[in-house]
Amino acid sequence: MKRRSPILAAMCALTLLVAPATAQIIDTPATHAVILDNATGEVLYSKDGAEPMIPASMTKMMTAYLVFDMIKRGELKMTDRLTVSADAWRRGGFPSGTSTMGLVPKDTPTIEELLHGVIIMSGNDACIVLAEGISGSEEAFARRMTDLAHEKGLKSANFLNSTGLEAVGHVISAEDLALLAKMTVDDFPEYYKWYSLPSYSWREYTQPNRNPLLGIEGADGVKTGHLEASGYGLTGSAERDGVRRTIVINGMETMAARASEAERMLRLAFQSFELKTIAPESVSLPEQKVWLGQQGLVPVSLAEPMLIAGHKAAFENAKTEIVLDKALEAPVKKGDRVGRLVVTLEGRAPVEAPIIAEADVNKIGFFGKAIAGLSALISGNGG
Repeated sequence: MKRRSPILAAMCALTLLVAPATAQIIDTPATHAVILDNATGEVLYSKDGAEPMIPASMTKMMTAYLVFDMIKRGELKMTDRLTVSADAWRRGGFPSGTSTMGLVPKDTPTIEELLHGVIIMSGNDACIVLAEGISGSEEAFARRMTDLAHEKGLKSANFLNSTGLEAVGHVISAEDLALLAKMTVDDFPEYYKWYSLPSYSWREYTQPNRNPLLGIEGADGVKTGHLEASGYGLTGSAERDGVRRTIVINGMETMAARASEAERMLRLAFQSFELKTIAPESVSLPEQKVWLGQQGLVPVSLAEPMLIAGHKAAFENAKTEIVLDKALEAPVKKGDRVGRLVVTLEGRAPVEAPIIAEADVNKIGFFGKAIAGLSALISGNGG
């Protein structure tokens, strides 16, 4: 049962969130895009953000996260050394023609050095050395990556390798990549800072960090990616005035387009999107009709605060409605859940919070029922 008439008092509360009418809901040439508020984990904007996609080298965020987690558990130490195999060199070193740390067979870098090679140099050889040295094979390491991702709630993840090199079925959603970036910031701040390093050298080979956002206000991570099958992608994060936002884009046609769109999306993340809380006491909701009650109406209120996120312009046309769980019939007790308040903003899934009764309504007696039935009959509402 829905009540669709305007909820004037609730809308008055929402007007506090309204932006100028000239603002526009954004679009992006990226095939997949997400803006995430890190403090709450709320997705502020999503374009096919929940759809599994090819992450390319953004995969390496999970490779590093798994190693960080193993170090935290005491399974590894940063000073442990792993030996570079001929396979890792062939598939990820200079002979591969892909992003490399510049390792050669029988090198014995430490895990800390390899992590720098993964995070800053995007070295496929460094990823394979970690995978083989830790799990015996890249396939086994990738299974562990997937298991940990699922354990952490990243349900779209299906990793088939540690590098992000093309493999059919190797996917993760943009929303889960944004959450992975948030997890890295939250769980391993001491290692996350490596993502902002401008370059890294292994012996005579130096590779600059490919992240085009570094140098922009507050930007400190995280990872680029590119394959022919996926286009150019980037997961980026920045903190400004104590607020951290993370963006993910994928499917851009060129490196330059990726850089430009990433900068634009990061700017919009801070300037055009808001996260607001509507407190129960700030919203006055209309009373709801009660059947067979000693009072015909019962006051209702929000049971808990509502967290609403979205583009500032969308708040101007926010739609609100009370949705009752069922037709209210006495007796009703104060505190009973009776329905929910639903707020819908353009570009976002509806947000809802439970509504509760604010007073007791006792059931009318036999004669009251008879009178109510007669009144309904006279008014033509008797069925």
